[in-house]
Amino acid sequence: MERTYDLSARTYVMGIFNITPDSFSDGGIYFSGKPDLKKVMEDALKMEMEGADFIDIGGESTRPGSDKISVDEELERVIPVISALRSKVNIPISIDTYKSEVAEEALKAGACIVNDISGFRFDSKLPEVTAKYKASCILMHIKGTPKNMQTDPVYDDVVKEVFEYLKSSAVIAREAGIKQIIIDPGIGFGKTLENNLDLIRNLYQFTKTGYPVLLGTSRKSFISGISEAPVDQRLEGTIASNVIGIMNGADIIRVHDVKENCKAAKIADRILNKA
Repeated sequence: MERTYDLSARTYVMGIFNITPDSFSDGGIYFSGKPDLKKVMEDALKMEMEGADFIDIGGESTRPGSDKISVDEELERVIPVISALRSKVNIPISIDTYKSEVAEEALKAGACIVNDISGFRFDSKLPEVTAKYKASCILMHIKGTPKNMQTDPVYDDVVKEVFEYLKSSAVIAREAGIKQIIIDPGIGFGKTLENNLDLIRNLYQFTKTGYPVLLGTSRKSFISGISEAPVDQRLEGTIASNVIGIMNGADIIRVHDVKENCKAAKIADRILNKA
């Protein structure tokens, strides 16, 4: 079933679920040998109640230095979760994957958004699969791969280079027949601290593509580069960066802490007369 979303009315909030043992923030919370469906269900329903508009399910850690996992392993992690959630939550489910085989099974199971960290660059079949199921897509920028992306990333002009990458990714999506395209500058994915700050302060540039913009800063390490905060103490930095992002044109914020970021987004929207 084809779905599109009016993302201009207010700031939307996407809640994060990493069904992995090794994600940088929530690794092991929802997976220890197998998915913890009870915990996922409880927290997903809580996220929905707290105001999440979307839930993003990922089965492979893409933290800096992480290794790939097999398609079968990723499917074993995410498909039971999506199948279980689909009948319990009323908000759309996104599958966070760059593999077409995983995306297809996730879309069959009930996901309706494909969130690809590579912006359709790692798997040439992914745009076709996304279009086949009339799903929306989120196209992110990455420099390199998760394994090597933080090994001395260099740009002449980070805003321009990320902009051109995402514009090209959107062409791939459009030519595949995908109706709703969302872009994401990829904070922390092959960027230095200053690169990340440049992208957030210049986020309005990405609105010129005509596509909705997603910002993902939640608990990321650039926050500790400024405030020396460990992962579990980055809420304030996340909120601050998200509010600046909203003021600079973000349509969606992707977060671990839904309740607090929803409250912050409502205030920012009201100040901007966005809602």
